[in-house]
Amino acid sequence: MAQKIITDRKRTLRYSFLDGVFASLMGGFVQNYFTPFLLAMGGTVGQVGILGAVPNLFASIIQLKSPALVERFRSRRPVMDLFVPLQALSLLFMALQAFFLSGRPAPWVFMAAVALFTSSGAMVYPAWSSMMSEIVEKEKWGEYFGWRNQVLGIISVVAALIAAIVLGFARATDIFTGFAALFVAAFVSRIFSWRCLRRMEEPAMKQASQGLPARGGLSNFTRFAFFVGAINFSANMAGPFFTVLMLKDLHFAYTTYIAVSSVQALAIYLSMKRWGRHADRTGNMKIIRVTSRLVVFVPALWLAGSSPLYLILAQVLSGFIWAGFNLSASNFVYDASSPGDRTGRIAHLNAATGTGLCLGALAGGLLIPLLPPVLGHRIFSLFLVSTAAGLVAAFFIPFGVREVRRVERISSIRLLSSVAGITRAAQEPDIIWPGFRTSFFSGPPCYRRKLRLLCLPYRLLFWAPVSSPPGSRLCPSAKTFQSPR
Repeated sequence: MAQKIITDRKRTLRYSFLDGVFASLMGGFVQNYFTPFLLAMGGTVGQVGILGAVPNLFASIIQLKSPALVERFRSRRPVMDLFVPLQALSLLFMALQAFFLSGRPAPWVFMAAVALFTSSGAMVYPAWSSMMSEIVEKEKWGEYFGWRNQVLGIISVVAALIAAIVLGFARATDIFTGFAALFVAAFVSRIFSWRCLRRMEEPAMKQASQGLPARGGLSNFTRFAFFVGAINFSANMAGPFFTVLMLKDLHFAYTTYIAVSSVQALAIYLSMKRWGRHADRTGNMKIIRVTSRLVVFVPALWLAGSSPLYLILAQVLSGFIWAGFNLSASNFVYDASSPGDRTGRIAHLNAATGTGLCLGALAGGLLIPLLPPVLGHRIFSLFLVSTAAGLVAAFFIPFGVREVRRVERISSIRLLSSVAGITRAAQEPDIIWPGFRTSFFSGPPCYRRKLRLLCLPYRLLFWAPVSSPPGSRLCPSAKTFQSPR
């Protein structure tokens, strides 16, 4: 019996990882290309704002039904079996639109398909997250999901780069044929992802708790969800219009556009494991407070230069900060909920996030025509407004949110320098290069710090190996669970 449980666990983790691989391919092929496709059809700046708003609004509303469906079926599998194919069909519809319309403007039809794509994915995520949180050991959530996101994120970035090359070649002939090829590739990837999901063994569901969540308190979680929604509101005031700035104002080629866009995702995924290890020790709220006060300055960085090289550097910094915020926000939900009500808590947080994204995109689209140009671009004025709104959210909202577990105390400066590899936390070995400790270097401490700084680029990008997770081949922190069958 024990051997069967171990076999089921390994099999589930293997198919979960393969599902993530194909889902990452899908996201890489299309996620950064919805706005370029809309612009290629002749979409306006206002329609770009609506594209960033309406799908998130639908997703925020519909995913609140996900916990009820899971509770009704007493299983998470029916939800995934219904909405994953629906998401794949939305991609097939986009491919047909790109192939047959061939440039005839139909932006509203396309936005409806994107809303279906986003809403279907939103319905799946709470059920999937709840299931994975019961498979992975609680003490290792940060490390494991940091590793997983790191590996799959690199796959997504590679897929996005391939998509940029495809569009670069298609631009000389028929750009819409290139978009159709990307949508078809994403459709096939999602189908394979679904096949892997169906082969996963679902842990037996626990009874949902009544009333308040097991830990953290409803008011604490509500304040946290409102705070995350406010940060996403301020960020998405500018978010949809980075693409407009690069493609229409700065006239970047698709390869340059995706290079600037993908380097942020690459920085996010390469630094997630480091953030995850620190979150396991120092707590998620500590990282959320620190990163939220830095991430609000990201839109303002775009005013300092417009060369691709500068923007790539700015995106690396942005990705490093967003990695800590996003990972810790997700893991905080796991800490602040019990297994029985986790699906509902995840859905409510995603609803708050989606509402913030929707309102932010709408506000940005409405404000752009009213704002005066800064440095020759109205979008730069919007970036300043976005930064101001983020400062309000980051410095005045999160004070009422408290950590829900015992964690180590650490200063903000020490936390950031430890994650970046400049200094080390108390429990980290003093290593500046694989196999080389600073204790082997007999110079004074100031020289050892300088030596660590020289090795910082390597430490930041390649310190956490992505070829295999720690502990075991597929999961460093999976625990045995009883299959419901």
